[in-house]
This record gives sequence, structure tokens and C-alpha cells, in this order.
Amino acid sequence: MPDPDHDPENGGTAAAVPPVPAPAARRLPRAVGVALATAGLLAVTAASAAVTVAVGKPDARPAAAAPAPTRAGATASPSATPSATPVPTPTAAPAQPAPASTVKGTVKSGKHEGDLRYFLLPIPAGGESYGPADGMTMTGEDVSAVFGKQDGVMDILASYGYKGGATRMYRTADGTAEVTVTLLQFGSAARAGDFVKGYKIESLEPFDIDGDPGARGYLQTPKHQAYTGSMSGISSQGDVQYTIDVDVKGTPDKALLNELMKRQREWLTTGG
Repeated sequence: MPDPDHDPENGGTAAAVPPVPAPAARRLPRAVGVALATAGLLAVTAASAAVTVAVGKPDARPAAAAPAPTRAGATASPSATPSATPVPTPTAAPAQPAPASTVKGTVKSGKHEGDLRYFLLPIPAGGESYGPADGMTMTGEDVSAVFGKQDGVMDILASYGYKGGATRMYRTADGTAEVTVTLLQFGSAARAGDFVKGYKIESLEPFDIDGDPGARGYLQTPKHQAYTGSMSGISSQGDVQYTIDVDVKGTPDKALLNELMKRQREWLTTGG
């Protein structure tokens, strides 16, 4: 059913179908009226991107088959030689451990080295990744797409000493939310902080992020609880700027974004 909140004819954005979890399938983080400025001379506003609708809880794994019941009251024929037929006892298949990640990184005094994907907030237990479990290294085109592919975006990033980006999207274990984490690395902690100061999401309600004085949150409340609501949090730690987008059905709970932002900051600070 069309979502009036995201109907282009009503001034909204078009709704997108949630991606299928597969290595080749990957939706880049959305950008909703993002504006960047360098020294007040150059500004770029991204086109509104699609918002996904949270999907249901993943199907549970089927239970192991129970052993076949034996018939009660069965007797052996007088002419037959009794023989015991062993009933096989089912054994559970050994759990397959998740493949160990080979992505590595280190952090010292706010400077992050190694693969930037290492510093993406780990997926919580039971969460399901869309695309590669380790996340995705972003190309210049990918990063430009986050900001609507407007002319001059990469020049603005270069003015902050942009070095690279990484992103990952996952669905929570209970199926109620989709979370996208995006990291952009800059030439220094000061430049990453300045980038955050010039990063604004227009037309959304701003709010403070608990536990992160330098962070800003933005809220989009749906007109109806059957539609999708979304939140975005923006901050930096060391030389890395991080954005967390959350899509849920109905009005988002700010506490969820607060917790995710806090965990991402700690991960960037300690490197795990």
C-alpha cells in the first residue's frame, strides 16, 4: 500500500523495498536533505533518499524431528524369534561457528589505522547483516551517493582531508529495526569535528544525544503508526565521523539511537 509520507505526489520521497540479505545486495545509507559547508563558501544539499520499512522477525529455525513412537501392546508371534530393533537416537548437528573476520584495525590517540570496516559498530547478537558481514568499503561514488551525488561533494570532503569510508546495514534480532552505520575518516580529529559542525539534516526535528555532547540527533515521526519513522545520529571520535541511521515502524524510540551512538563512540575510542 502506498505510504502517504513517502509519496512523491504529496511532496514526500518514494518508498523502497527492503533489500534481500545477500552478499551482492547492499543499500547505501540514506541522506535526507543533508547540507555541508566549507568556510561558508560552498554548500551542497543532497536529494532526499528512500526510507525502508522495517520487516518482521526472521523465521525461527525448524525444531529437530522427534524419534518415531513405538506401538504400545505389540507382541511377538509364537513362531518368530524375538529380536530387538534399536531405535536410533537423533543427535543435534554441531553448530557451525561464524567465520572469523580477518578485518583488523588499531587506534591510538584518536588516530585509526588499518581497515576502517573494523571500527563499524559490531552487529548485536541475533542481528542479520545485509550484504557482507564485515561491512563494505565505500568508493568515492558510494560516498557521493550518500549526499545525493551533487556536484562538488567530493571537493568538500577533500577540504576536510577525507581518507575513506565504510558502511554496514543490519536488521535487529527482533526484526523491528534496520540500522545503518557509516564511518568517514578524515585527516585529523579536528577536521572530523569540523565536518560534524557543518553537517546538518534539514527538515527533520533535531534532538540531543545523551552521553555524547558533540553529537546531534534528528527525528522523523510518521503521520501514522503503520508507517516508517526514522532517526539519524551524527558525531565524531578521533579522526572518524560516524552516522547511525535507524528505521522503525511507528514513532522511533530515541533511547535506541542514544545507546547505538554511545556504543559506536566507545568502539572507536578503544578499538574493541
